[in-house]
Amino acid sequence: MKIILLNAHKGKSLALNLNGWTKALMSVVVLGLPLGLGAWIGNEANGSEKLTDAIEALEGELLTQKHDFEVDRTLVNHQLSAYSSQLAQMQARLLRLDALGSHITQIANLDSGEFDFSSAPAVGGPEQQASEDVLQTNIDAFYAELEAQVSDRERQLNLLKTMMADRQLKRESTVAGRPVKKGWMSSGFGQRRDPFHGTRSWHEGVDFAGKEGSPVVAVAAGIVTRSENEKGYGNMVEIDHGDSLVTLYGHNKENLVKVGDLVKKGQTIALMGSTGRSTGPHVHFEVYKHGRPVDPARYIRRTVR
Repeated sequence: MKIILLNAHKGKSLALNLNGWTKALMSVVVLGLPLGLGAWIGNEANGSEKLTDAIEALEGELLTQKHDFEVDRTLVNHQLSAYSSQLAQMQARLLRLDALGSHITQIANLDSGEFDFSSAPAVGGPEQQASEDVLQTNIDAFYAELEAQVSDRERQLNLLKTMMADRQLKRESTVAGRPVKKGWMSSGFGQRRDPFHGTRSWHEGVDFAGKEGSPVVAVAAGIVTRSENEKGYGNMVEIDHGDSLVTLYGHNKENLVKVGDLVKKGQTIALMGSTGRSTGPHVHFEVYKHGRPVDPARYIRRTVR
């Protein structure tokens, strides 16, 4: 095989004679180069496809993990929201318990320093080894126990409030005590000598003498049924306490309540005076049971438990 090479610039030529080995080598070079290049390109394409598949698989795994993470985070957020709601409800109930405890303390006239519901209870003790942490699986049980304790405290305090309110109502509505804050009993109930003409007469109440203008107080809660100037009594106040009990306060310098007023036990209803048939500043105190006068002394000495 002969190959002729021409040089167009110099006008010369070069002839090459190729033997059998040379022709074989040239065939391998000329024909093998495209084949090799094609194989290399094929291998490169196959590798790129595998890499793409691997990347797509990794992206799919990442998307799956992201979805699982979002689901877990949503569940955790829901749990946290539920626990937060429970805590808020229990906090509100504890605030109500504090208010209820303070109210009961006032009703019972207890020492606020001994029963202080406005601050956390005092606790203490030597330091001990810390107990194991509360596990997530035990949180629901912990909340259930706390809920039961709060409910029990609410029940007990409400029961105590009812008992204290009943006792307070009984104390307020029970006719007991003196009709004055200051003074002394100057005349008793029953037969006595009339201070004006000296003859024996019936006295339907008791008298408490004192300083003019000093407070006259209601011996029980009730409603004012009379507040007027009555012959013999002067300025007088009458109070209906229910249970067929009525009290009367006479000879007042000034009445401080009017008909229809609701009065509390110990409330000042008048000022001591000497109006009407009187020899000096005092309050004439009468008690009526079922419309008949009774000895006020039994009510004056009465104590309410």
